[in-house]
Amino acid sequence: MKKKDSGKKSKSRRSYKRIGVIILGAGGRDFHNFNTYFRKHPKYRVLAFTATQIPFISDRIYPRKLAGPHYPKGIPIYSEEELPRLLSKYPVDEAIFSYSDVSHEEVMDKASLVLSEGPNFIFLGPKETMLKSRVPVISVCAVRTGCGKSVITRKLASLLKERGLKASVIRHPMAYCGFKPVLRFSDMRDVEEETCTIEEREEFEPLVKMGIPVFAGVDYERVLRMAERESQVIVWDGGNNDFPFIRPDLEIVLLDALRPGHEKRYYPGEVNFRRADVLIITKVNEGSEESLEKIRKNISLMNPTAEVLEAPSVIQLDYPERIRGKRVLVVEDGPTITHGGMPDGAGAAASRKLAAELVDPRPYATGSLKEAYEKYPHIGRVLPAMGYSELQIKDLEETVRRSVCDAVVIATPMDLRRKIRIDQPVVRVDYDFSVDLQPLIDRFVDKRLRFS
Repeated sequence: MKKKDSGKKSKSRRSYKRIGVIILGAGGRDFHNFNTYFRKHPKYRVLAFTATQIPFISDRIYPRKLAGPHYPKGIPIYSEEELPRLLSKYPVDEAIFSYSDVSHEEVMDKASLVLSEGPNFIFLGPKETMLKSRVPVISVCAVRTGCGKSVITRKLASLLKERGLKASVIRHPMAYCGFKPVLRFSDMRDVEEETCTIEEREEFEPLVKMGIPVFAGVDYERVLRMAERESQVIVWDGGNNDFPFIRPDLEIVLLDALRPGHEKRYYPGEVNFRRADVLIITKVNEGSEESLEKIRKNISLMNPTAEVLEAPSVIQLDYPERIRGKRVLVVEDGPTITHGGMPDGAGAAASRKLAAELVDPRPYATGSLKEAYEKYPHIGRVLPAMGYSELQIKDLEETVRRSVCDAVVIATPMDLRRKIRIDQPVVRVDYDFSVDLQPLIDRFVDKRLRFS
């Protein structure tokens, strides 16, 4: 008769059981949390990633070279819609929430789903995931997608360059097409060769044209070390409303005058709101006085020591005569209009002042663009510039081609004509903020670089 294991042996065996983990993400924070916390941790076994918000990112494998020796087959990525099945299929002990720009209510819906199945629902915070830089870092983050981070990042980088400093930008990851550990962009050839989505180009292209090198990738320890070698100051350009991957010496956080109260209703935007050294309220000339008072009150209650700046929008059209009295199709920044929750943006605001009508793109939308309107019913009479795959870029091109209009207004940071053919007359929107950041930069440089 076979002898049963002793209680002591069973206890010892249980003490070596690895904790099963699923990481809920969207192709950015999830990979960073894995790399910084789980990759070399013998206590954990990451069973899968889930993905949402960004199309075409699921049904792939986080590669073995990035996952490390504990994961010889890599780690599968599933759609978040499959989470209930995954919780049943795998021996999951913990689900790690690792993406951004989600309402507190939606976060707790996810938590309730996971907890109802038994596993823990976990967040990793700045202490565990922020990398330490050898050079000074300024971070630019926000309480929601679409507050204007890219504009402020460009202003800061330009001011640092004017001071004669070697400044570079590290951009929050956008691993939509590939899983390259490190990417460096110093000229337009790099942008052409290394990027495949419209959103990536929107972030990289304007900075590169200014002569500011941009770093990105998937492994941000390696990204940071490369950037340090050629930088005196690093500007962290955040994505969505995530908090920084790198520990900042100065934290700048943007709030949106058109979305009062969102600073305390979205994760992890409220984290940024409470941590900020400097708060910039953007679009103050577009928001109502009631909205501004609500935001100011929340600042006084939740982060009263922060320096507060207010930044009116400055919107210019390159050929305003092309839309005066005309029917126009407005193409807006994709993330701002989709999961950012805005019905429209700068393009619509500028067009309403001159155009006779904003053409509704819905009757002309094809493929994935048609699906986007179904998924985000809040979108107004604008076309989100979604281009996360070559197929989706073709859908965008076809939707513009089919639209019956007199002109197309492009309100994206990059010129869409570099990616799609547009036969109608085109008007570009230049979007800026009227805010003086020079004193901020002067204080930062004097404090952090005087003796370096």
